[in-house]
Amino acid sequence: MKSHIKKQFNLLKNNGQKALVTFITAGDPDLATTASILPILANAGADIIEIGIPFSDPMADGPTIQRASERALASGTTLKAILELVKKSREQVSVPIILMGYSNPIYNYGWHQFSKDAVEAGVDGLLLVDLPPEEADELIPAAKSAGLDTIFLLTPTSDEARIKQVNRCGSGFVYYVTVTGVTGARQSVSTSLSEELETVIRTIKLPVVAGFGISTPEQAAQVAAAADGVVVGSAIVKLFEFYKGKELQEKVKSLVSSLKQAVITI
Repeated sequence: MKSHIKKQFNLLKNNGQKALVTFITAGDPDLATTASILPILANAGADIIEIGIPFSDPMADGPTIQRASERALASGTTLKAILELVKKSREQVSVPIILMGYSNPIYNYGWHQFSKDAVEAGVDGLLLVDLPPEEADELIPAAKSAGLDTIFLLTPTSDEARIKQVNRCGSGFVYYVTVTGVTGARQSVSTSLSEELETVIRTIKLPVVAGFGISTPEQAAQVAAAADGVVVGSAIVKLFEFYKGKELQEKVKSLVSSLKQAVITI
């Protein structure tokens, strides 16, 4: 079975485009809101959607996504409910969907059972921020046999051995973390980013998308120019703190449209 994510990147490449990957937290502030936002993300220009699995100790996340996790957990969001949400969303959303989170909930669910249930629900990939490839020897075969892409992170401090290992073990794409530290909007993009990405892209056979700290269309364009795509998370998640209902939908639509426009016009 050919990867849905791979097909999407091939399509974008053939059209001379870079990928816009958007992130929201499942269940923030409730699953009904998430369900209403997913088709809006896709229609506004998201090429791939990352859905965050809320977790009680999100160590890689900054305050914005931490608070989103707290709101989601407070509303009773579970992993099974997230899979059900993805399944229902497939009636309206055709772009690849990735679940992003921490390994503990997936481990408790069971690597094989989760991989099978996730693919049946319409999930295309899994990214666990606290599970490096060296520790993913149970997940990788389970995901592969189910047809689920396993996406790994690289950072500015990743050495050549880690880059080569991610190249061997990963599928779908590689997520390059543009900054050291936690997620969250930054004022500017690192001046050395293009150089860092060049080094990674030389070794990695998969598409490389870059994220963490990208919040404006200008930053998205700057990063997408050096990579195969760009991830925007905190800037979208922040809208969930201040708006709800139709107003939230309009704000999300407007931001994602402007990000996609910036990525298209580089």
